[in-house]
This record gives sequence, C-alpha cells and structure tokens, in this order.
Amino acid sequence: MNDASLTPEQLADPGRFTNRELSWLEFNSRVLAQAEDDTLPLLERLKFCAIYSSNLDEFYMVRVAGLKDQVAAGVTNAPPDGLSPLAQLQAITKRTEEQLYRLERVHLDRVLPALRDAGVQVVSWKDLTEDERKQAESEFERQIFPVLTPLAVDPGHPFPYISNLSLNLAVVVNDPSTGRRRFARLKVPPAMPRFMLLPSGRYVPIEQVIAAQADLLFPGMTVIGAWPFRVTRNADLTLDDEDADDLLEQVELELRRRRFGRAIRLEIDHTMPPDTLRLLLRELDLDDEDVFRYRGLLDTTGYWQIVGIKEPSLTLTNYNPVTPPEFRNIDSSDDFFTKLREDDVLVHHPYDSFNGSVTEFVRRASRDPDVLAIKLTLYRTSGDSPIVSSLIRAAEAGKQVAALVELKARFDERANIEWARRLEEAGVHVVYGLVGLKIHCKTTLVIRKESSGLRTYCHVGTGNYNPKTARLYEDVGLLTADPEVGEDLTQLFNFLTGYGRNVEYERLLVAPRRLRAGLTELIANEMAAPEGTGRIILKMNSLVDANLIDRLYEASRAGVQIDLVVRGICCLRPGVPGLSENIRVRSLVGRYLEHSRLFYFANGIEPGVPAYYLGSADLMPRNLDRRVEVLVRVHGEANRRRLDDILAVNLADDALTWELNADGRYRKLETSEFNAHDLFEAQARQRVEAARALEAESPASPGAPGPDEVRLAPSPWGD
Repeated sequence: MNDASLTPEQLADPGRFTNRELSWLEFNSRVLAQAEDDTLPLLERLKFCAIYSSNLDEFYMVRVAGLKDQVAAGVTNAPPDGLSPLAQLQAITKRTEEQLYRLERVHLDRVLPALRDAGVQVVSWKDLTEDERKQAESEFERQIFPVLTPLAVDPGHPFPYISNLSLNLAVVVNDPSTGRRRFARLKVPPAMPRFMLLPSGRYVPIEQVIAAQADLLFPGMTVIGAWPFRVTRNADLTLDDEDADDLLEQVELELRRRRFGRAIRLEIDHTMPPDTLRLLLRELDLDDEDVFRYRGLLDTTGYWQIVGIKEPSLTLTNYNPVTPPEFRNIDSSDDFFTKLREDDVLVHHPYDSFNGSVTEFVRRASRDPDVLAIKLTLYRTSGDSPIVSSLIRAAEAGKQVAALVELKARFDERANIEWARRLEEAGVHVVYGLVGLKIHCKTTLVIRKESSGLRTYCHVGTGNYNPKTARLYEDVGLLTADPEVGEDLTQLFNFLTGYGRNVEYERLLVAPRRLRAGLTELIANEMAAPEGTGRIILKMNSLVDANLIDRLYEASRAGVQIDLVVRGICCLRPGVPGLSENIRVRSLVGRYLEHSRLFYFANGIEPGVPAYYLGSADLMPRNLDRRVEVLVRVHGEANRRRLDDILAVNLADDALTWELNADGRYRKLETSEFNAHDLFEAQARQRVEAARALEAESPASPGAPGPDEVRLAPSPWGD
C-alpha cells in the first residue's frame, strides 16, 4: 500500500475543514427547508418554523455566547478551519440574516395564508373585526390585565432586568402635563398562550392584544407606541467541578447565575423607532450588529400552540410505535428474561416502541423478585418518567439501585436535580458524575439471581431514557444477556461509582480512555485490508474532531470507500481531489430527528470480518475526550443484518437526503421516490404482522417489504 499520509501542504491547509458553527447553520438551514417544502402538510411546515427558531435560540445562547466571550477576552486563536472568533461571528451574523429572511417569507407569505384558506386563521390585531376586538378587549380585562406589571424607566426607576428569551413590549408614553416622553417595559406573561383564540375561531398574537390596550396600563398618559422585543442571554454553565466540594450545590448556584448571563442578541419589531432601539442597546450593552429586525411575529416557537391543533388534513398521520415481535405476548418477567437469554434483541426507535422494549425491560426488572440490582445512567428523561418510577419502586422493594444522574446535561440541569433528589429520598444510590467529565453514555445493567448463578442483562443505546423524545428521535438500542457485555458494564459502573484506573473492556469502546484509539485502529485496519475491500460507513449527529477527520482523509487516499451519514455538523469536506475523492456525505432531515450513532467497518478487528458498533458518541472532541461514552460491538447474524438494512436504507433514501459538496454547501436530492422514515414505519408493522401470522400458524399477509426485501440497490458492503 502506498503511503496515504497527508502531505505537509495538506496538513498546513485549514481549508480541508469546514467551520463548525457555519456547518451547524447549514443544518438549521435544512430544517428551515422543511418549512419551505410545499409537499408537506401545512401544520408540519409551521412546526419546522418553530423548530428552526428553537434551534437558533440555543445556538446563540451557547455557541455565539462562547464566541463573544472569546472576542471580549482578546482570544485570536482559530480552530482547525482557520476562522478567528471575530471572523466566525461576522460570518454567523450574515448567514443568520439570510436565513431569517427566508423564515419570514415562508411563514408570513406562504404558510399562514395557506392555513387561512384551510380554515386556520392567524391574524393581526388590525385585521380583526369590530366584534372580535370587543371580544379580545373583554378577555384582556378579565385574564391578562391583572397579571401585567408595567415597569417605568426614569431617574427613580432603573432599567429593569430583561429575562432570557422573554417576550416584552417597549412602550413609549407622553406625559401631557410635562410634554416629556417616557419609556416603560411590559413583559408578556410567559404562562399564557402565545395566541388568543377568539370565539370566531381566529387567533391573534397576545402581544398585539396587550399593545392595543396599553393605554389602560398608563392612565393619564398618551401611549405613543408599543413594540415587541426579545433578549437572548449567555446561558452556558461555567462549572469548575474540580474545585466543587458539592457538585449539586455548584450546579444550583450556576443555574441561578444563568438567569443573569450577559445579553448577546436583541430581536425587535422592524417598526421600532431609532431612539427606542438606542435606549435598549445602551441599557443591554449591545451593539448594532447584535440586533435582528423582524417583519411580523417575533419568536416563531410560539407557533407550537397552532401546531397542536387536531386537524388531520393539515398534519402527517401519527405513527404508533409497535412492540417488537420478540416481546409480544410475554406474561411473566421470567419469560421476558428468557427471551433475552435466547438471543440479543436490537430495537429501532421510534418504529419499535421504546415503552414496549426498554421501559418494559426496566419495569420488569424492578418488579422481578429475582432481580438483585439495577444500575442505569440518566442523562435526560421526561417529566413523568416511568423509568425513574421503576427505579424508585425497585429501591423501595429492597433492590440495590444505582443511578448516575448527569447534573451538567445542558438545559436539563434543573430537572435532573429534581430527579436526583426524588431518587435519593427513595433509597437509590445517586452518583452525580465524574470530575471533569460528563456521563453521556446510555446504559443499563440488571443483575438477576438464577438457578445457574448470577446473570447480567444489559441495554446499550444511542438515545436518552426519555419515552417522550423516543417517539420523535430515531435511535437504536441493544438488549442482551451476553456475559461479555455484562462483565464490561459491570466494570464500567464500578469505574463510574467508585475508583478505577486502566479498566479493560471486551465488547465496549469507552471514552475518554479507549474510544478514540479504538476508532483510529479500525480505520487503520480498513486501510491495511486487501485492495478494493476497505469500506467504512459511519452514521452520527456530528463529525467535528480534526484528528479523526484526517484519519478518514488518509483512508480515502488509501482507496477505502467511505459513506458518512451526518445529520448535523460535518467539518469534513468530501470529494476534494487528492484528499477525499472516496468519501461521500449525506444528511437526512425529516419528520423524525436522526439521532442514532452506528459504525460499520468491513474488516473490523480481523481482516474480512465486519465489525458493527452502536452507542452514544458523536465524533467530536468533547465526546471523545471530555465525556464518558460507550459503543458496543454488535454480535449475532440477525442483528448485524438488521444494521446492514438500516444503513442501506439511509444510503438509498432520496426523499429526505441532502448531499454535502466539497465547498461545504448541501444539495437536496432532486428525486423523491424512497423515504427512509416511511419505509422503517412499514417494516416495523410488517414484522409484527409476520409475528401474528406465525402465532396463527398461517402465512404472513402481504404488505410492506420485510427486512430482506429492502435492498433497493445492492448493499455496497456485501451480504
């Protein structure tokens, strides 16, 4: 094999990488494109307007806030792509303004007019009839007026604190007795619906109703105008957990500080007068480049209220996840665990029911008198989590229960603190994390007493233990009684809850100690394989790590065929002559959030023996070096073949797919004949129908294609 190492010229060229932040904005652009897709139902398109804005809020609170901190600190060091923090901010502002123009055009000029034609009318105050205005005024006086608190700004009243992402009105009034103009701030009550539903069935933004009645709040004054505005603040936690005596106390302190983070973005109605804007900029310590002007509704996350309307003709048909055939008609816990002893079970959510598989696994373990211990990592979960309830039940029944609750899970810190306290009160051993590391892996270990001795049952997944998001996020999990996996997870949990160094694993790749090196070795094995047999397929959320990207470039130069399915950030440039001709990158964006991390290496650990991994880790420096992550190697012909099919469908899709070009831009595929999400739904239903047919001892009914019929194109890695 010729030397495939990158040349000194290539290593010196930052152009071989795409900037992380700009790549993320490209992902959000693909989300926005869903709103622009005329083939989707109208409320589905409105939903993507809300998702786009929610994504952008978090991006500014964390990523842009971090860049602004770097600029303020005088940091000039550039990431591998070569863009300084200041250059990144300038490029982000330009790209964001372009996208916000698209957002306004799609929701104001296309989606809302079409919804009005379909009978769902979102209108402005000026478009209301006289009767509707009277009804709105009456509702305002009864339900809204008593809650509002006008805050004046004058020598005796300092400028009030504007909370993060709150919707406000900047009100300017004139005092007839002095002729002087005054400024006041009105906060729109966050607990109230964003839109007022009138008896006519039409919706009007609540901030417009308040603005129209502002004179009632300032008696004796003349209201000159009231203009909506919204402030975004730095919301990232700055924890020094190495010096924290009590991590729980430290996180709670930082959560209180987060409320008062520095302002980094100001969104305003485009009609706001210059003098009012100048006052806001001065008081918030912002500059003109931090301002975004809107024609129409500020904060389209408010559209979630409208998206929730039950109108089948305007939404996609809801898919009901199916219980995997392996867990159908199981009466006792013993039968459930017997099924896992017989064979590993691979589950693919949301097509396979999370509640009917993973939640049921934990529930059965909590109730089974032969289960002695349950250990689980909890990164994010739902507000009414049945899994947490099962852990509490198990502890109250006298089982040994350990929960590793990650207090530093961004924007879920407060919820995780509440869960941790509930678990501790029930007698669960709660571990809050490791110094300097986030526990991001998705693992469960159950220890059961059986006639042959103690046996372990395990779950390793790609998604959080959250039944609600499991209906929206695409994820994969492995349920197994394999002793090797059980021994590995036993070692892992002992490391996480106690002390340990240099732990070795048989089936797991664990970050931060072994995952990076393991992936590097697997890539090297493909480069060393006989010519024409090197093949890599990686599916993930983000690809950022410069070192691993360079290893993939080297593999491409060595002739390895590489397909990457990367939903979000991708800093690798495919198709560059002499660098990445053998690499292809695609991103799938559709009704479900692609979230699984799947890794295929045609020659695996041994030449000619493929290796399949699934787990929690994206290929980002934080995942590889600053988090506890787990990938598990999947055994079993049936499960490996199913992973083959999942990857094959991702590579065959032409309805949801965007292809990445060498310039860092994405191109939507022009054809739309094969929708991966639709096929996975159909496959899940077909598996259940086949199971029912076997139970009835009759041939399976014809219908959706089965797993072995999926290969619309030959599988590039063979059977």
